[in-house]
Amino acid sequence: MRYEMMFPDQIREAIDKNTPVVLALGVLEYHSEHLTPGVDTLLVVRAVDILEKEIPMVIIPPFFYGAGTYAVAPPERNGGMHFDSQVLNQFARQLFYNLLRIGFRNIYVFIHHQSENFANGMPTDLAFKFAARQEIFAFIEREKGDGWWGDESSANYYAEHEKGGDPFNWIKICPFMSAEAQKVYPIDHAGEQETSLMMAFCPECVDMKRFVKGKWFCKTATKASLDYGNKAKEIILRDMRKALGK
Repeated sequence: MRYEMMFPDQIREAIDKNTPVVLALGVLEYHSEHLTPGVDTLLVVRAVDILEKEIPMVIIPPFFYGAGTYAVAPPERNGGMHFDSQVLNQFARQLFYNLLRIGFRNIYVFIHHQSENFANGMPTDLAFKFAARQEIFAFIEREKGDGWWGDESSANYYAEHEKGGDPFNWIKICPFMSAEAQKVYPIDHAGEQETSLMMAFCPECVDMKRFVKGKWFCKTATKASLDYGNKAKEIILRDMRKALGK
């Protein structure tokens, strides 16, 4: 269900059923001449569209405005956009504040951009990870006051943590591709892997007739294929189902 198209009684039902709330997080970044700037976000958007057909979920409108940086190419006449991570953190805090206050407790954010460094973090995912922790703490403190964790009502905290049921699991920031998937299909930038994924998930945003030689990072794009993309797609969707508890 698209959040912006849900009626209030449907929102209440989703809250009561602890339905997953899913956000596609990404950037607008130059991906050479044969791909569009929305690659990193569109991959997640299309994957979520597929999974929605089999897993009940609430889909929040996607967020394209991450920290794209200008490391690949300057923005002039290339189309990339960059938003500072401190701004992203403030936006994410407001977003999570609203989602928690509405009543959602099963929130997932999936990101592809720079997720080859997911364990250590990069500006966009770190901004959202930090915001998630900040807002969960703030929300609980508003609801329960100081000393909430030390209160007897939190005596089962570690047991709940072991089962994944503690409050800090209310918001999960997840990579679009798991570490296992990346070992088989290593992430690149506009090369064979990303171009193949776009062929499988979003073919209308790939045009190999526009491919231009000379950029080291996309040289392998000439080897891209729908077969490669579909094989990776199968693993990605499998791992996203696992992340969503299915």
